[in-house]
Amino acid sequence: MKIYTRTGDKGTSGLFGGQRVPKTHPRLEAYGTVDELNSLIGTIANQWPDVADELMDIQRALFTIGSHLATPNQPNSTLAVSEVLELEQSIDVMTAELPELRKFILPGGQAAACTAHFARTVCRRAERLIIALMPDETIDPLVVQYMNRLSDWLFTLARSINHKTNTTEVTWN
Repeated sequence: MKIYTRTGDKGTSGLFGGQRVPKTHPRLEAYGTVDELNSLIGTIANQWPDVADELMDIQRALFTIGSHLATPNQPNSTLAVSEVLELEQSIDVMTAELPELRKFILPGGQAAACTAHFARTVCRRAERLIIALMPDETIDPLVVQYMNRLSDWLFTLARSINHKTNTTEVTWN
């Protein structure tokens, strides 16, 4: 299989089902941002292998979400409620080991924590782009739930990495 098809050379891209849309279409913006996030998740896995298995699960979920976003008129994704619950449980486990958060913290610290903070902001952007589709497109609400929880997980992961590496979190005053 060739990596190039030349079908996008005129500024369009194909959705599942064959429909061609401009590369600036909001649906492409949404799943392109999910893909960007997935690349950052891979970077975190390289920088912080302690959570490589969880990150692999997240990458698979993001592919599921991307597939859903690339498929018009699909009311349900194959994402499972259990995947949201797993993120919540992981957040709770990490949070139990962290000092209580009393102030806003500035993104930063150890390199993997910085990448997790960056991934969190990309995740939030993807979530906003997905929500923007909802008035006009069929989007599984579980996708929004997952993205919302994932950004919380990434924030907590960044804090956890800094805590485990004895890196001081800088608070915003």
